[in-house]
Order: sequence, then structure tokens, then C-alpha cells
Amino acid sequence: MNTATLASLGLYFALMIAIGLYAWRKSTADSEGYLLAGRNLPPSVAALSAGASDMSGWLLLGLPGALYAAGLVEAWIGIGLFAGAVANWFIVAPRLREQTESYGNALTIPQFLANRFPDKAIALRVISAIVIVVFFTVYTAAGLVGGGKLFETAFAGALPCFGMSDYMLGIVITAGIVLVYTMVGGFLAVSLTDFVQGIIMMLALVVMPLVVMFGSGGDAGGSLAEVPVPGFLSLTEGLTALGFISAVTWGLGYFGQPHIIVRFMAIDTVAKVARARNYGLSWMAVSLVGAVAMGLTGRAYAERNGLVVDDPETIFIILSELLFAPAITGFLFAALLAAIMSTISSQLLVSSSSLTEDFYRLFLRKQASETEAVNVGRICVALVAIAAMVIASNPDSQVLGLVANAWAGFGAAFGPLIILSLTWRGMTGAGAVAGLVTGALVAGLWIALGLNADFIGGEGLYEIVPGFIAAWAAIVFVSKATQGEMTGVAAE
Repeated sequence: MNTATLASLGLYFALMIAIGLYAWRKSTADSEGYLLAGRNLPPSVAALSAGASDMSGWLLLGLPGALYAAGLVEAWIGIGLFAGAVANWFIVAPRLREQTESYGNALTIPQFLANRFPDKAIALRVISAIVIVVFFTVYTAAGLVGGGKLFETAFAGALPCFGMSDYMLGIVITAGIVLVYTMVGGFLAVSLTDFVQGIIMMLALVVMPLVVMFGSGGDAGGSLAEVPVPGFLSLTEGLTALGFISAVTWGLGYFGQPHIIVRFMAIDTVAKVARARNYGLSWMAVSLVGAVAMGLTGRAYAERNGLVVDDPETIFIILSELLFAPAITGFLFAALLAAIMSTISSQLLVSSSSLTEDFYRLFLRKQASETEAVNVGRICVALVAIAAMVIASNPDSQVLGLVANAWAGFGAAFGPLIILSLTWRGMTGAGAVAGLVTGALVAGLWIALGLNADFIGGEGLYEIVPGFIAAWAAIVFVSKATQGEMTGVAAE
């Protein structure tokens, strides 16, 4: 490993820690500052923070790997995600920003639900917090797998491992850097680092496919159609009805991702949500097109040059080393780590906030001071990170698979719940509890029974579909049955 590459990564790590220290001095005096940056994020920071924390290593590893292996048909996942993001910004963002403040200045999603449905406050806070911590631990593990794969593929033997494998060393370093700036600087540090990381990610996804296709030494231009995969450039080759539904319904997950929608809560005013939406969707469109192009051009390059790629999810790492000068390679590796770290930090902080606000302050120390709550939050960040490291320790883990399971779990449990709580006056607390439990259970059972791999004797159906439908139906049915008991109504 060239020292210039390591130097570039070192500068990136130093920048992340410096941002954490800045945020520590700026906004960690109380819970609102530590968990929501005082609800004072500029639109550009909120937008890129939402995008970067959303996409994670999936954008540079999972999606390009899927395109590399199967062709353009896998782009339906990205198309579905973009459609879901558009709906999320229009439906959820302005309402959530307004209502979380009007309903008791809620700092977490469980706290908002409790304030919105006071008759079921304890049940909603506890159940939603459990769902958040469990699924986010798995989701965080997916990000750490990406860090492990980077070090295993690109840094083999280049760094002292202290008795660990290169893969495990990558997990430890990735988690360690994230823990430093997240524990120290809280939500502001996470959001500012996300902003920087989002810019780095987008630049890498624009530059890489162009260099692969047209740069000196790329030599892949014009060879896309020569890839020996039937219908490699077709959006419909081998696409079945179930496959199409499973791909495009990834977009349903957006409504229920706490680490994304919490950004909406932190935008400084409701009036600036529209500007944040324009920034966020523009960033997402460019980044998704770049990721799709990365997978297609990477496969073309590999075929033309006889490159053997054992794990398609590492194509970005491999080409970063082959086609770029060492210093630029370090920048590209930083882009990958940026994608991974931005999501991990967001997930750790949301998990920590639920453990602190919805367990510690609710049951153990109701009169805890703001300083005590912030310090407990920092401890919870570390605990969730350790659990995720244990899950990620298996080097055979697949980024896309882990992300898919966690994404579906959140989308099914929280998606219908968030949409209806913000838009339907007739929703009741009992309906909210029923939807939350039903969505999580149906998605979990669908995975456990293997129906996401084999459904009615054919290919699987993505678990978010039955989970989302079942949760929506449960909320409507139970709410209509208990409307006479309703004690709170949503704001317009």
C-alpha cells in the first residue's frame, strides 16, 4: 500500500475528528443540542446529511456489485428508491418538522409517537425503541462489513493487525473513528461530517465511471454490449412480476427510516424544507446514476482486461487501486469510508437517543440532568457499536443482504405508522401500536421463513411488501375499531 494513499486516508480521518471537536464545543450542552443540533441545521447540511446517511456503503459496494453481476435490470432498486425519496420529502418532511415541535418538542421518533398518542405513550416508546435498537444494530453491522471488506481487499498486509485479520482490523478502525466524532460531537458532528462525506461520495461516483470508460488505461469504452451476460443493458431481461415488485418497493422503506427522517426534524424552519428537498434529491439523482454506471462500466472493464473479481461488491475498491495515482486512490477509499461512516454514525446516534430518552429517562432516571443524559447517550453509542461489531465479524456477510433486511424491518414497522400519524386524524394509539408490532413481526417472520428467497414455489418476495401492507391494514382496522377511545388528534 502506497504511503500517499495512507496519507490521504489519514487526512480524511483527521478532518472527521476535527469536525467532531468543533461540534462538541458548539452544541452538546443539552439533549436537544446533542440529539438534534438545536433544530438549527441549514437546508444544505440537512439534505446531504439525509442522503449520505441513507445511502451508506450500499451505494459504492452493494448497488454497483448487483449491477456488475446481473446488469441494468438491478437498477430498478435505485429507481424505486428515488421515487420513495421524492414522496418522503413531500409527504413526511414538512409535516414531521412541524409536528415534532408542536407535540411537546419531541427529540426522538418514539417520543413524537408517545406525544401524538398519549393514551399509548409507554407502549409506543418502548416498542419503537426496541425495534430501532435491534434493527439499527444489524444495519450498523452492514456498514462495518463494508469497512472490513475495504481493508481486506485494499490493505492486505499493509498495516499491523495485532493478531486480527485484515477484515477485522477494518471493522475496528471504521468503528473507532466513527465512535470518536459521534460520541464527542453528537448530532451536529454527524450532520456536518455527513455533508462533507456526501460531497466526497458524489465526486467519486461521477469520476470513477468516466475514468473507467474514457481515461488512459481504462480501455473499456464501447465494450458494454460485449459483456457475456444475456440482456446486460436491458431493464427487463429476466425480470418477473415478483422481481419488479421486490425491487421498486425498496422506496417504501424511506418513510420508516429513523436515521433519515430525523434530519427533517432538525431543519431550522419548516419554510426551508423545500430548499433542502431540492438539494437532497439532486444529490441523490447524481449519486444513483453514478453507482449504476460504476457497476456496468466495472464489469465491462473486467471482461475486456481479463480481470478476475471474486466478490462483485469490491469492484469499486479494485478499480480505485488499478486506475488511479496513489493519492487519488486514497481519496476514493475515503469516499467509500465516507459512505460507510455517514450511515453508521447516524444509526448509532438514533439508537443511543432511543436508549437514553425512551429507556433511561423513562424508567431509570426520570429526573436525570441534561449533562447526565448526554453522557449516558455517549455510553449507549459505544454499546450499540460493540454489538454491531460482533455481528459484522463474519467475513462472509454481504452488505446488500444485511441492508435489505434492516431497511425492510424499519420500512414495515415505521413507514405506515409515520405516514398515517402525520396525515390521518382518525388514527388512534391502539392502531399505532398494532401497526408497529404487525409490521415488525410480519417482516421478521417473512425473513425467518425464507419467503424472501422462495415464495409460492418461485423467486422470493421482498419482506417490506407484506410487512408494509399488513401494518397499514392493522393501523386502519384497529383505529376504526377504537376511535371512540381516541384521546389525541394530529395537527393539520
